[in-house]
Amino acid sequence: MRIAFTVEQCWHEVPGGTAVATLRLARELLTQGDIELAFVAGRHRTPPAPEWMPPGPVQMLPIARPWLYETWLRWGWPRVESVASDADVVHSTAGIPAGTRLPHVVTLHDVAFLRRPDRLTRHGARVLTRAVDRARAASMVACPSNTVRDDLIGHGFDADRVAVVPWGVDPIDVDDDDRHRVRQRFDLPERFVLAVATLEPRKNLRRLIEAMAARDEPLPLVVAGAAGWGGVVAELSSATKRCDVRFLGHVERADLLPLLALAEVLAYPSEEEGFGLPVLEAMAVGTAVVTSAGTATQDVAGGAAVLVDPFEVASIAAGIDEAVRLRTQLEAAGRRRAEAFTWSATAAAMIEVYRRAAR
Repeated sequence: MRIAFTVEQCWHEVPGGTAVATLRLARELLTQGDIELAFVAGRHRTPPAPEWMPPGPVQMLPIARPWLYETWLRWGWPRVESVASDADVVHSTAGIPAGTRLPHVVTLHDVAFLRRPDRLTRHGARVLTRAVDRARAASMVACPSNTVRDDLIGHGFDADRVAVVPWGVDPIDVDDDDRHRVRQRFDLPERFVLAVATLEPRKNLRRLIEAMAARDEPLPLVVAGAAGWGGVVAELSSATKRCDVRFLGHVERADLLPLLALAEVLAYPSEEEGFGLPVLEAMAVGTAVVTSAGTATQDVAGGAAVLVDPFEVASIAAGIDEAVRLRTQLEAAGRRRAEAFTWSATAAAMIEVYRRAAR
């Protein structure tokens, strides 16, 4: 099969974990002998940053974002097959259904915003809500976790057309040279708790900072993530006066994995997640994880992390204490859990979705 595979998110200002997963899936699909990918995006004068470069030539549609998303959502135009005429299936990978009359797979990574649109900008909530509505007409909808699948079915999607395709993680071996390089580059303390999150409301950084301030043992909090939306940067500026918080901004992939390996604990008490790739990557490098009960990250952790109530500062603080105390056991359990998530399994599951869409 030949799949027209959208990669417009590679040019987003903050591509995020969904772009990481999408590009890694693409590379894995390209190793399959019976799958060809035709990468499709809007018109761009320059390529994306090197870490977001698709693994093949990109066919460009005649208009650029944001108009590309608007015209896809309003009129289903321009059609992907206008630049990928020999495709068997179109895969809209970033939650915005592309214009097409071909069999169509749409990946919806997270639809929690349908319950809490206030966690997005007004424009973002409008666009993504319309995207979900258009996705109802897709041949198949893929999502990364049972949590998202349940949300979709709860919002009226046909259960037979919603397939769970979990993300994977590669075996990660961080050597001493990389650890030393990253420690020196960011002037990191000997021990620290790490948060990996775009600075946006649902990532729950304010409560995490308050939890760090409430702990008896002083440990710095290091935050790796680009500035997002929702007034979070201004909100956090006052919270940081109560404890040692260091913001690194966006951290490139080559530095992020050593950063995860250096951390005493990854704290990921997000209010809502569709999957939570940093949780899986932290477990793969042997770092203890604290994350939220009742979310997709609980499913990902599979008993190998400390679970907390993300809405209770005391629970987050106690969870970090527990993770520090049980660090050795959590490191071993996390590595075992991460071994269950392979990109080959992700690719196989997605190929089955393509086949179902093409029937």
